[in-house]
Amino acid sequence: MGQDQTKHQIEKGLHLYQSNQTEKALRVWMRVLEKSADPAGRFRVLGCLITAHAEMGRYKDMLKFAVVQIDTARELEDPDYLTESYLNLARSNEKLCEFQKTISYCKTCLNMQGTTVSLQLNGQVSLSMGNAFLGLSIFQKALECFEKALRYAHNNDDKMLECRVCCSLGNFYTQIKDYEKALFFPCKAAELVNDYGKGWSLKYRAMSQYHMAVAYRKLGRLADAMDCCEESMKIALQHGDRPLQALCLLCFADIHRSRKDVQTAFPRYDSSMSIMTEIGNRLGLIQVLLGVTKCWMIQKELDKALESIEKAQELAEGLGNKLGLLKLHCLCERIYRTKEQQQELRDHVVKFHECVEEMELYCGMCGESIGEKNNQLQALPCSHFFHLKCLQTNGTRGCPNCRRLALKPGYV
Repeated sequence: MGQDQTKHQIEKGLHLYQSNQTEKALRVWMRVLEKSADPAGRFRVLGCLITAHAEMGRYKDMLKFAVVQIDTARELEDPDYLTESYLNLARSNEKLCEFQKTISYCKTCLNMQGTTVSLQLNGQVSLSMGNAFLGLSIFQKALECFEKALRYAHNNDDKMLECRVCCSLGNFYTQIKDYEKALFFPCKAAELVNDYGKGWSLKYRAMSQYHMAVAYRKLGRLADAMDCCEESMKIALQHGDRPLQALCLLCFADIHRSRKDVQTAFPRYDSSMSIMTEIGNRLGLIQVLLGVTKCWMIQKELDKALESIEKAQELAEGLGNKLGLLKLHCLCERIYRTKEQQQELRDHVVKFHECVEEMELYCGMCGESIGEKNNQLQALPCSHFFHLKCLQTNGTRGCPNCRRLALKPGYV
């Protein structure tokens, strides 16, 4: 298959894919991969296969094609191709929740001396790295990466990237419980979709609606949460987007749990868990198990709650997800207090505080914890964040956290 024929077949596959004929598109692209003698065409078709498998939640296949793409990039001896292939390798590992590998591959991308094309990819690299740091609950570094990605998006006038970063920032602020910002950023993403997204994939609309749904639920606006989640789920079903379907089912379950309708919540958690297991989203599974635990606690089935916690703890430890562990210790504390088991209660109180210290989840001004309840937060240029009211009350000539880190151990 020559260069022109390769190009024609790739375009044919894209047309099929955009018409929701995914399996036909995949067959066309696989034929190109088998028969094309054009390395640049093979590289491009591998990019199409990586994107399609990502959206279907076939992350192991995504990774397999990313590895092949790196070999093709080396054959082409072009730094831009190599940067793009390492980014795809980073994204594949991010989806499989291999966060340390993601960070390592992202650093490789950033160290490559490519041309303008590589520089334009740096925003996507920073976003992927930020998502990985967030998965590891390293909040300051996550925020730093998201802000870099946002700067790249603004400098390159890349509205799609800006939309994706806004969704990640929504997730970031949901986790540290500044729900006002958790809603602001996905609303901003939805605005970008409305203003610039006429030719974009509907996944951008679905993604922004899902993150809005999560924020609305946290704010107790359950009817709004349900409306956004239903719209997101509708698009996810139309496009066979399994990862988003799993997240929407989790959100539906959480909404029903917030309404104390445990009987409706349980089957949705089960459906979400089934898809999360199938696609390998272990971070999502932790969230599902946290929701299931809370349902058992509502029903006062404390031993069943502890069984769910045990499964979630194993996953969180395997991933290095510190926030998940903190939440699990908090739930254990409540359960063992009810059971009046003092030793177990003390163990989990100690572990909870160790997690808070490790993640620096406290305000460097007032010393109170961050992420315990909904609070307005403000980040300084160094990406350390504080209660907004503390910054307004005390002002700052510099970051108190950075000043503490700069002190030598002998002076502490």
